[in-house]
Formats: sequence, structure tokens, C-alpha cells
Amino acid sequence: MPFTHTVFNQPRPLTNSNLFLSDTPLREAVARYGAEWDLDLLASVGQQLGSSESLELGRLANVFPPELLRYDARGERLDDLRFHPAWHLLMQGLCANRVHNLPWQPQAGAGAFVARAARFILHGQVESGTLCPITMTFGATPLLQASLPSQFADWLPPLLGDRYDAHLQPAPQKRGLLIGMGMTEKQGGTDVLSNTTRAEPLTARGSGEAYRLTGHKWFFSVPQSDAHLVLAQAPGGISCFFLPRLLPDGTRNAVRIERLKEKLGNRANASSEVEFDGAIGWLLGEEGEGVRQILKMGGYTRFDCALGSHSLMRRAFSVALYHAHQRQVMGKALVDQPLMRQLLCQQALRLEGQTALLLRLAHAWSQPADERQRAYARLFTPAAKFEICRQGAPFVATSMEVVGGSGYCEESELPRLYREAPVNSIWEGAGNVMCLDVLRVLRKQPALEDMLAAQFDAVKGLNRHFDRRWRQLRLRLRKPQESQARELTSQLWLLAAGELLLNHLEPPLADAWCRHYLDSRGPVQLNKVVSERLLLRASGG
Repeated sequence: MPFTHTVFNQPRPLTNSNLFLSDTPLREAVARYGAEWDLDLLASVGQQLGSSESLELGRLANVFPPELLRYDARGERLDDLRFHPAWHLLMQGLCANRVHNLPWQPQAGAGAFVARAARFILHGQVESGTLCPITMTFGATPLLQASLPSQFADWLPPLLGDRYDAHLQPAPQKRGLLIGMGMTEKQGGTDVLSNTTRAEPLTARGSGEAYRLTGHKWFFSVPQSDAHLVLAQAPGGISCFFLPRLLPDGTRNAVRIERLKEKLGNRANASSEVEFDGAIGWLLGEEGEGVRQILKMGGYTRFDCALGSHSLMRRAFSVALYHAHQRQVMGKALVDQPLMRQLLCQQALRLEGQTALLLRLAHAWSQPADERQRAYARLFTPAAKFEICRQGAPFVATSMEVVGGSGYCEESELPRLYREAPVNSIWEGAGNVMCLDVLRVLRKQPALEDMLAAQFDAVKGLNRHFDRRWRQLRLRLRKPQESQARELTSQLWLLAAGELLLNHLEPPLADAWCRHYLDSRGPVQLNKVVSERLLLRASGG
């Protein structure tokens, strides 16, 4: 066929960039909250993850999703999964970087939670499905360190290791372990108190004792995990059980995988439906304490949902900004077109606020002995999950719009990011659940208003839009209404992010953020100096 044209003015894909060094807000926040010791490693991780090879692993893991192997050639029941090699390579990297357990190490120092959050954000820009087993293992580990039955004490060393071990072997023989969760049933969803799965004691009742479980789970995450934490109805009420994949004698537990979920996105990760046909689980805590036990890990996994959505947004923005710098329109780069520049700067502003608040939250989570830090984490974790996760899909769609038609085609990574975006606003509690949780915290801890007042009043006078919005919200906090919980939660998040930017960001940029998000008249035009500085910071300058 004849050669009819030469391809030009088509930007190349964004590859071989350093995901950490190109993100000035993230670098600054890592150093601000005591993890400057990790800067060199983060730069190395950012370089490796930004490579074309790593990005290709993320693509392959989603193009070739896991397969369910229910039976072997002889007809023996297997309930195994087969993953593409790309999945295993990505998991190796996550575990080698200790994204699943860095703060829980005995030698973990100051800033470990912050460093781990930054590593999570970097990995999430390459592939999100692999973060599911990582976040559940991360959330479960402190609970297991405190309550794992004594006969499973030899699980703790591999749980704290830095290896990924996909072999089906008894846990003490493995170099690394993964923990999953199973809470949701068909009839209940979020209402886990309506769960019908039964747990009957084999002999004695009580903490650390074995029970036989019969029932089902509508969502059973990461079924290849070495164990799951599940909720079931014991004689004393809803209870939390440790359910290993292999029993202590080496035989398979009676967990039957019925099917893998066909999901909109998150396709690299296996989510399943299972039946418990007399499976054996060990009680964690006491009967009737299941919700309290499982919520000990819920805060961590919800925080990771917010981190995950932020990482998707950051990657989508990076792709769009890189495209806009290269694409020429009417003889001028797209990024220099006034309307496009405003759009990109608005995205950069949002990422500034999210980065500041997420790393501040990581700092709060790292100080469980400090009552004020615990309260901060308890309030702003559900607020961050609500606000950041719900913004993910429209934010990625905007980046797709910047790139245009090629960004809508599967050769681009943007369609995968877009399909991935809604999941974090649904898993671990959808938006309304998060907002009701914020109200619950405010009502149970009235001293939080004084904490917020001290925090927000400290920046009084720096920005009139911030001051006005705080005065308005403070009146509403005295009698918060459930019907207004979504708006109240969003306003809390915006003020918390604004306070951090007023304290730590260059004044013109912090002022621009407050005018954009807190001025009741809506978004405003960003001047040339602010827009140039924002885009420079977003590119690593």
C-alpha cells in the first residue's frame, strides 16, 4: 500500500520518568513529616516505577486478568487462581518495598507511616489492583500481632517479611504472607450485622478457639491469600474469625470459590464469591466483638482508598500535562493556550491540597499514643476517603479530555485509570457511609470542635475566604444534620487542606487554592505567575 502521510504533532506516551522527583508537593510533604530519611529510596523507587517496563507490567496485569481453576485434570477440587507473570512481578516490587508492613517493623522509626504512604502513591500510579492484597495485609497485621491465637505465632515472621511468596504452602514454610477480608454477604452489604454465616464452636468457646463456619461471602477479596479475616454469627453475636487457606495439618480449608467477579475495573485483582462448607476459623477477641475487631483494620484500608484514588489522579494529570507540553495547536503548545492552562492549573491545585492532607493524615496515623493525633486521623480519614475518592472519576475524565480522542482509546493508559477510579469510593464503605462516620465522630467527641478551632484559628487572617467559610461551618457543627452530611464532610476536608496549604505553601499559591475552593462565588482566574509556579511544581520544579 502507498505511504500517504507522515505522523507528526502526536506526543509520545509518558514513560521513563521519575514518579517521585517529578512531584514537588509529595517530596515536600515527605520531608515535612519526618520521612526525609526515605528520600533517596523514594527517588529510586520513583525511577523504577516510571520506567516503560514497569508501566507495561501494569498494562499486562489488566489485559490478562486472573483465572479461576476450580478443578484439576482428575476432577479434584482446587479452588486455585492463575495470574499473569506481570501480577507476580508487581507484587514482588510492592513487598520488597514493604508497602504492606513498613510501619509495623520492630525497628520502624519516625516517619515510617509517611514513607509508606508515599511508596503506596508511587506504586498506585503503575497498577492499582495489586494494592488490594497489600492494603488488607497492612490493615490486618497490627490486629494479628495483638490477637493471633498462640498456635499461629509462627505466622508473624513471614507476615513481617519483605518477600512475596505465591506458593500454596503452610505459612511457616513461606517467606511472605498475604491476608484478605470477607465481610459482605448478599443480603446485607454494608449492614454486616445482618450476616447469616454461622460459626459453631468445635469444642470450647472464646478467644483463640476454633469454630466451624457455614455460609457465604458475596465479596471475598483476594481469595489466594494465606488467610482471611471474616465475620460470622457466633452464639454470642457477630464475631471476627481468622480463616487460614491451609489448616494446621496442611489440608485445604473448606472455602469454595464459586466465581470471580466481573468488575468494571480493578481487573488485575481477583475478587470472588465463596461458600463456607464447614470451614474452620479461629476467634479473634471475644464473641460479639466482630465489628469492633474488623474496624481496627478498617481505618487503615479506608486511608489507603484515599491514597489509591490520589495516585490515579496524579498519574492521569501527569499524562495530560505531558501531552499538553508537546501538542501544538495553532502554532502554540497546548499548555500555553489560556483556557487549557487554566484547566491544568485547577487540576494541579487539587493535587496540592490532596497531597498535603494525605501526608498529614499519615503523620497522624503514626502517633497512636497522642490523643489529638488519633482524633485527627479518626475524623479526617473518612472525610478524605469521601472527598478524594468521589473526585477520582471526573478528574481522570478531565485528563482524558485534555488528551482528546487518543486518550479515549485503549492504547492509552487513561481508559484503565478511568475504569479503576470509581472503586475506591465504593469499597470499604461508600460515600454516605463515610459521611455518616464523620457525623458519628463529631457527636461522640465534642472536644473535636475545640481541636478544629485551635487548628483553623491559627491561620486566621491569612485568607478571608478561609475565615468566612470556617465561621459558617462552625455554626453548622453545633447541630450537624444527617441530610447535610455530604456537604459538611466536603467542607471539613476543604478547610483542613486549606489550613495546611496556608501554613506550608507559598502564599500566592495558598491564596489561589482558597479563592478557588472556598470562595462562595466559585472558581476564579489564576494569574500567570501562579499558573506558571503551579505547573512547575507539578513537573518537579
